[in-house]
Amino acid sequence: MPPMTLSGIVTKAGFMNKTATVTVSRWVEHKLTGKRIVRSKKYLVHDEVNQLRKDDVVTIRNCPPVSALKRFALHQLLKSPETERDVARARKAQETSESLTSTSVPSALQS
Repeated sequence: MPPMTLSGIVTKAGFMNKTATVTVSRWVEHKLTGKRIVRSKKYLVHDEVNQLRKDDVVTIRNCPPVSALKRFALHQLLKSPETERDVARARKAQETSESLTSTSVPSALQS
């Protein structure tokens, strides 16, 4: 089987050791009406270090069978809302601490 790479969203993680469920969605056109329809499929993905969390956007790649149902492995973590939130909180805390240190000392006493 040639290498196949799919992009999807983690819908379930942390319940099984080294395994996450990734939902891959695609658009198809209805034959009669011509309207676009969303089709999705769930894949069990091997996550060696248990780094995936719910709502992460990932790229997965097919691999030799890891277990009875796992045929894909994590290729790349594209976006993680949880990590982005932690980074934003750290940045905000750093900005507030910098603003407190700069405003706590009056300018006449600094020189």
